[in-house]
Amino acid sequence: MITMKDVIREGNPLLKEKSVDVKIPLSKEDEQLMIDMMEYVYNSCDPELNEKYDLRPAVGLAAPQLGILKKMIAIVAPDENGEEHEFALINPKLISYSDELTYLEGGEGCLSVDRACNSLIHRPARVTFEAYFYDLDTGKLEKKRMRLKGYLAVVFQHEYDHLNGILFVDRENKENPYYIPENSKPIKFNEE
Repeated sequence: MITMKDVIREGNPLLKEKSVDVKIPLSKEDEQLMIDMMEYVYNSCDPELNEKYDLRPAVGLAAPQLGILKKMIAIVAPDENGEEHEFALINPKLISYSDELTYLEGGEGCLSVDRACNSLIHRPARVTFEAYFYDLDTGKLEKKRMRLKGYLAVVFQHEYDHLNGILFVDRENKENPYYIPENSKPIKFNEE
């Protein structure tokens, strides 16, 4: 089981390295790593398990955060309507992104960054990517293309950055951390 002791932190040189493609079909080790990554994200959002194992809540985890330079991402996150989505992604490749930007009003957070950072990180509001999607129930891989928008697009880009050796704090506007470009709008969650 992955816990916070397995997550490497800002300052570790591995977080600045680029990841490599995962060999397809998956090895048993890579398959287990994907399962373990998804399990961490699920467990971290369960209040009981979170407290029992001292986990920090997360909506995503990338293999480089575990010191493993492979293109693997685990995401379990809601969209703006509260509908939960899960993606176990192998070898994701960004195809296109919008000129329109978006951001989280409270800033982004990261398991690998222990310090507070409230800067607004502006990212494309929509992205299209291709990846092998791993099915946790069947163990099958399916290559497909997907388009994400809003919060899910931000989460994907945050995790995708890890594969390229980029932390969200690298995207800070240090001179003006709360600057909002004209083409950037905050993500609004529907609250019922």
